[in-house]
Amino acid sequence: MKESLNKNLTLIEHLEELRKRILISMAAILVAAVAAFLFSDQILRLLLLPSGITHLNAFNLLDGFFIKWQIALYAGVVLSFPIWAYELYGFIQPGLLESERRTIFPILFGALFLFLLGSAFGYYLLWGMIRVLMQLFPSQVSLLPTADGYISFVTFFLLASGLAFQLPVLLTTMVRLHILNTALMRSQRRVAYFVLFAFAEIITPVSDPIVAPLTVMGPLVVLYEVSIWIGRRIEATRIPEELLPGT
Repeated sequence: MKESLNKNLTLIEHLEELRKRILISMAAILVAAVAAFLFSDQILRLLLLPSGITHLNAFNLLDGFFIKWQIALYAGVVLSFPIWAYELYGFIQPGLLESERRTIFPILFGALFLFLLGSAFGYYLLWGMIRVLMQLFPSQVSLLPTADGYISFVTFFLLASGLAFQLPVLLTTMVRLHILNTALMRSQRRVAYFVLFAFAEIITPVSDPIVAPLTVMGPLVVLYEVSIWIGRRIEATRIPEELLPGT
């Protein structure tokens, strides 16, 4: 009955529901960020490990607070994932088929796992990338890394890596929603590989234009092929699922 009511909501009621879910999600992120703020010093030490740098520089009185808050906000978005992802699911759930609802929670947990895996992979790459960037400075130039610049660079790269690993979630969801099919994914492999390489070039700011991007591109190619394999399994079970009563 509740499902039927949700489907018949007016546009204003849908917007009101969306507003409530956004507020809940923002509150969850804020609470998680405040909790992470208490451990921002420990998180910063972890972010500094790949560079070998022990101290950063700041030039404004308020930088101390903003630096900690920047770290805490990034951690808060990750820590509160189960809540804001559930709110997203709650908003789109009335428009899903029964077979699609059964797969939404595995998709959400898979997205979280892949994001953490991608961030871990990005963290691993930072160990070599930052040292290469530091070696590019001429002997006549002294590096004075600012806290804001360093943290922005590291968090951007970790976020980009985590989002890049969402590729299977995006592609398989598009296959399930009939937006994409595996035949097209297979026939356009070269285009997809080129796009992945271009993306890897953008997020790896090192002087080597080949090896470093290929290192980032490698796992993305594997994820693309895994997406095709999962997509084919979805397509193989699609007809029996659609013939089931109540779907």
